[in-house]
Amino acid sequence: MAAEFPKHPFLLSIQEVEQTLGTNVERGLTSAQVAALQQKYPKNELDVGGGIAWYTIFIRQLCNAMILVLFFAMALSFGVQDYVEGSVLAAVIVLNVSIGFYQEYGAEKKMDALRALSSPSANVLRDGKIEVIPNFQVVPGDIVIMKMGDTVPADVRLFEAMNFNCDESSLTGEAIPVEKRVENNITVPGTDRVATSEEEVGIADRVNMAYATTVVRKGRGRGIVVATGMATEVGKIAASTSKKKRKPGRSMNWKKYGKTQPIKGAARRAYDFFGKFLGLTEGTPLQIKMAKLAYFLFFCALLLAVVVFGVNKFVSPLPTEVIIYAISTGIAIIPESLVAVLTISMVVATTVMRKANVVVRDLSALEALGGVTNICSDKTGTLTQGAMIVKKVWLPPSTVYSVKDSTDPSNPHAGKVTVSQTADDKGDEEKRDYDQERTTQAIKFDVPDEKLNPKLQEPKESQAELTPELRLFLLSAALCNLATVRLDETEDRWKTTGEPTEIALQVFTHRFDRGKKTLEKEGWKQVAEFPFDSSIKRMSVIYDVPADHRLGDLLNEHDSVVFTKGAVERILDLCDYIGIGENQTPVTPDTKEKVLQQMTHFASLGQRVLAVAYRPWKGRYVPGKNDGVVVTEKVTSATTDESENGSSDSNDEAARAAVETKLTLLGLAGIYDPPRRETSPSIFDCAQAGIKVHMLTGDHPETAKAIAKEVGIIPSNYGVLPAGVADTIVMKATDFDKMTDEEIDALEELPLVIARCAPETKTRMVEALRRRNAFMAMTGDGVNDAPSLSRADVGIAMGSGSDVAKSAAKIVLTDDKFNSIVAAIREGRRMFENIQKFVLHLLCSNVGEVILLICGLAFQDKTGFSVFPISPLEILWINMVTSSFPAFGLSREKASAEVMRKPPHDKKRGVFTNQILVDMLVYGTLMGICTLATFVIVVFGKDYDGLEGRARLGQDCNRHYSDSCYPVFRARAAVFAELTWLILVSAWEFKNIRRSMFHLNPDNNSRWRIFTDLYENRFLFWAVVIGGVSVFPTVYIPYLNRDVFKHTSISWEWGVVVGMTILFVLGIETWKYIKRRFHLLEDHKVPRGAWSQGEEGMRRLHRTMSFRSWRSWGRTESKSKAQSSGGLTPVPTQSKAQTQQQGESSQSQTNDRELPPV
Repeated sequence: MAAEFPKHPFLLSIQEVEQTLGTNVERGLTSAQVAALQQKYPKNELDVGGGIAWYTIFIRQLCNAMILVLFFAMALSFGVQDYVEGSVLAAVIVLNVSIGFYQEYGAEKKMDALRALSSPSANVLRDGKIEVIPNFQVVPGDIVIMKMGDTVPADVRLFEAMNFNCDESSLTGEAIPVEKRVENNITVPGTDRVATSEEEVGIADRVNMAYATTVVRKGRGRGIVVATGMATEVGKIAASTSKKKRKPGRSMNWKKYGKTQPIKGAARRAYDFFGKFLGLTEGTPLQIKMAKLAYFLFFCALLLAVVVFGVNKFVSPLPTEVIIYAISTGIAIIPESLVAVLTISMVVATTVMRKANVVVRDLSALEALGGVTNICSDKTGTLTQGAMIVKKVWLPPSTVYSVKDSTDPSNPHAGKVTVSQTADDKGDEEKRDYDQERTTQAIKFDVPDEKLNPKLQEPKESQAELTPELRLFLLSAALCNLATVRLDETEDRWKTTGEPTEIALQVFTHRFDRGKKTLEKEGWKQVAEFPFDSSIKRMSVIYDVPADHRLGDLLNEHDSVVFTKGAVERILDLCDYIGIGENQTPVTPDTKEKVLQQMTHFASLGQRVLAVAYRPWKGRYVPGKNDGVVVTEKVTSATTDESENGSSDSNDEAARAAVETKLTLLGLAGIYDPPRRETSPSIFDCAQAGIKVHMLTGDHPETAKAIAKEVGIIPSNYGVLPAGVADTIVMKATDFDKMTDEEIDALEELPLVIARCAPETKTRMVEALRRRNAFMAMTGDGVNDAPSLSRADVGIAMGSGSDVAKSAAKIVLTDDKFNSIVAAIREGRRMFENIQKFVLHLLCSNVGEVILLICGLAFQDKTGFSVFPISPLEILWINMVTSSFPAFGLSREKASAEVMRKPPHDKKRGVFTNQILVDMLVYGTLMGICTLATFVIVVFGKDYDGLEGRARLGQDCNRHYSDSCYPVFRARAAVFAELTWLILVSAWEFKNIRRSMFHLNPDNNSRWRIFTDLYENRFLFWAVVIGGVSVFPTVYIPYLNRDVFKHTSISWEWGVVVGMTILFVLGIETWKYIKRRFHLLEDHKVPRGAWSQGEEGMRRLHRTMSFRSWRSWGRTESKSKAQSSGGLTPVPTQSKAQTQQQGESSQSQTNDRELPPV
C-alpha cells in the first residue's frame, strides 16, 4: 500500500518525502513506527493469484454445454427405467469430465512454481542499525540499502545513488539498464521544462525512483520506500490483469442513467451470468460454437420428441415404447463422443507442443491460435535475443568494422569481422556536373534520392586485421571495462558477467584475442579508476604501460595512459584530437559534425553509440601525487568525518577533471540488441497466413523503427504503402495515448510499431484491435506485458519472463523464440482443420441416424407403435465406440501443405463453414438413404414364412425378441453393420474433404497409392480396420446380439451391406468431384499487397544461405514471394519510371537483385 503524498514522490524533494512518511534518512524508522505501520499497511506481497482450486476446474468441466445435454438424456433414460441406456450415458459423462479435469488440473499444477515474484529479503535501516528482514515486512518509510545484484523490494524514492543502474526491462521493456539519480528536477521528455505532474513523465523516465522487482545491475544506492505490495508499479500491473471490467450498460445507477436502468442492468447481468454458465458468451470461438451446437441439438432433440409423440397422436399417458423411441432420436442427434474426442485431441496436441517448447496452460488456447489475425509482440527478448552486441565500429577518418553472421552475442568466435572504408563526401562534391544539373534530366520528382543517385560501387569489405588504430581502440575498450567474458570448458559455452554494453565491448575485443585478462597478463596494471557517473555519462581508468605494449611510438613504457568511454557528445567535448598517427586531426566544428553524423547513422540502425578515447599520461600516475590535483590544505587526523568525506569527494572530482581532458577520440562503437535469426522467416510465415505482426516496445523510437525494418515488420521504403498508412505505421506511445478511441478507429490501419509503450498503451492497442473484430495474440515477457496478456484473446508469455506475465498468459514459450509462436499457430491451425474433419465425421453420422429414425416412424407394428430401424444401444455403440476412434485418428492428421497459406478462419463461423455444413447434409442424407433402403430391402424384400404387411414388423420388437420380430432383428443387424462401415469409410474420405480418397497425396503417383496414403496415418488406418471387423462379434455373439443390441445373426444381408457401402463411396466421390470441378465452397485466399511483412528479411537471409538449405521452405512459398515482392527492390541502374514501364516482365529479375546495404 502507498502512503498519501501531495504529489508523486518523484516530483518531491527528499525532505518532503521524509516529512510525509515521518522517517529519517540517517536513522530510519523506529521499532514503534514499524509496528504501527505494519498494522496500517498490508504485507509487501504481490497478489498475482494462486492456482485455481480443483473443485472450480471440476465444476467448469461438469457445466460444459454438451455434458448438460447428456445429463438430461441420462435422467430421462432412468426415468423410464431403461437402466442400461442410462448407465451407458452416465459412463460417457464420467469419461468426458474426467479427461478434461485431468488435463486442466495437471496444467495448473505445473504452473504453481511460477506464482511468486517478490525478492526474499531486504536490507533496511531501523533504529540506526542495518537489518536484514523478509521482503514482506518492508513498510512505507523504510530506508532501504541496495547494491549490485539486489532485487528492489518495493517502490523506492532514491536519495543516494552511486553509479546506480537498475535493469527495468521486465517493467518498462527497456533493454538497457537505467542510470539513476536523486534530484527531483526531472524534465518532460523532449523538452527542457521541469515536470510538475506525474502524467507528464512516464515510468521509464522517473530516474529518481527504483521499482519493486527490478534488479540492481551496477553501483549502490539508498532510498525511502514510498509504496509496497499491490500499490507498487508492478503491483498495479498485476492487479490490472485480474481486475474485472464491467461491460457497458450493466450499471444499476438510476440517478445517472434513469429510472429504468436498474431493470435493464439487472436483466443484462442475468444474461451475462447464465450466458457464462452455459458457455454461450465467454470462451474461445470453438467453445462458444460447441456450446451453441449442443443447445441447438438439444432443441432439435426436443423437436424430434414432439414429432415422435405427434406420430403416436399424443396419447396420454405416453406408453414407455414411445418415450424410448423419443430418447433414441435424441441420442441419435447428439454426438456423444464429440467432447471426449475434442478434449483428447487437445491433450495430445498440448503434449506435442510441450516437446516443442510450448506449454499450454489453457486447454482451449491452442485451438484459438488457429484464428489469430494479429500478434502484438514485445521486442526485447522476443523478436530480439535480449543481449547486446557490437555491430559496428568506426575509426577516424573513414574506417568501419562490421560484425556479421553472429548468432550468439556472448561468443566471440561466432560470425566474422569485416572492414571497409566509408565514402568520401568531398570527392562526390567535386564530381558534380553543374551543366548536367541545368538540363531537364536533373529535374527530381518525388523519388527517394538513393534511387535517383545510386552508388555505382558498394564499399569493398575485407577480413579485418589488427592495425595500430584498431589495436589501441581494443586496448581502451577492453581495459575501460568491468565485464568478464570466459569460456566454460565443462559446459563448452561462453559465459559473461556485467553490464550488457560492457559485455558487448568485451566480447568484441575477444574477437581479436585482446580481452582484458589477456592484456593484464601482458603487464597492463590498473592504478586508478573513475567509475561510470550517470551525471556525466562516462567512465575512465588509468593503466601503467608495460614494456611490451606493441604500439610503437604511440605509448611510452615509462608512462601511464588514460582510457575513457561514454556518451559521444560528452566524450567529444573533452577531446582535443580525433584519430592517431597520420590520420590525427584537431577537433574543429567540422570534424565534430562529422563524428556526430556518424553517430546518427549508427543510431538510425537501432544501435546505442559509445565513444572510446585515450590520453597518454606523462610519467607514472600516482593518486594523490601525480594526479594533477593541487592540494591547498592537508586534512589532519583531527578533522571530522564529514569534512574528510567532503574533502575526499572534492579531491576525487578534481582528479577526475584533471584526467578526463585533452583526450584523443579513438572511435565509435555501435551496440545493439540483435534480432533472432528465425524472427524474419517467422514474420514472413505470419504474413503468408494473413496474420499481422505489431511490435509494442518500451525502446527508443529510432531503435524500434530500425529493428522493425530489419525483421520485416515495416518496409524499408514507406513508398510501397498508402500515404495514410505510412504516416501512422510507427508511432510514439505518447501520441497514440493522446488519441481518443474514435480517432484510433478512424485510422486506416493501426500502427505496426509503437515505441515507449506503457502498460496502458498495450492494453489500448488490444482493445483497438478487438473493435476491428480482430482475434489477437499478445506475446511478452515482462511485468508490463501482463495486462495485455490477460486482455488479449490468446496471451503468450516467455519462459524467461516474469511470473506475473506467466500467470496472466494462456501459453508459455520455454525457449522465448518467436518462431515457436508460429509453430504454435501452425499446430492450432492443424487442430482446427482436423476438428472440422472429425466434427463432420461425427455429425454426418448423426444426420444419417436421425433421417433413419424419423423415416422409421412410418414402420408401425400391429399395435400401432413405431419400430425403430436401429436400437438406442446400437446408436450409442456407433456414436461412442465406432465413431470415437476414427474421429480421434482424424485429429492426428498431419497439417496440410497449405495450412499456413490460408487466412485465419472466421471467428463468427468457426468450425461450421459453408463447406462443412453442406457436406454434413449431403453425406448425412446419403447415409440415411442407404441405411433406410437396407432396412426396407431386408424386411420387405424376402418372404418370411408368409408374413405380410405389418406382420413383418412383429410385435413389441423395441423391447423383446420373438419369432414375429425375426425380420426386424435381421434388418437391424444389417443396418447396424452398414452404418458402422459407412461411418468408418467416411473417416478415410474425410482425410481430405476435397480430394478423392483414391488420390489423397497429389505427389504420390505409385500404383498402390491409395494404400500408402491411407496407411500414412496408422492410428486411423487400424481404427477403421479394427472397427470394421468388430461388427462380426456384435452381430453373432449370442445374448449380446438379441438381448443387448436388439438384433440377430444375418447371412445374405451382407451382400446388401457391401453394395450400399460401395454406393455410398461413389456418392461421396461424386460430390467431391463436383466441388472441385465447379470450384464450389472453396477457401478464401490471403489478400496480397505490394509488400508483405518479413519479406525483406527473408531476402537478406536468402543472400546469406545456400539455395539447398532453403528447399524446405517449399516451392509454393517461393512462388508467393515472387508474386508479392516484384518491383519493391530498388534497381541501381534505372529510374523509378523506367522500372514501372518494365512491368511484370522484369519481375523475376528484380527479385534476384540485392537490396542496398542498410
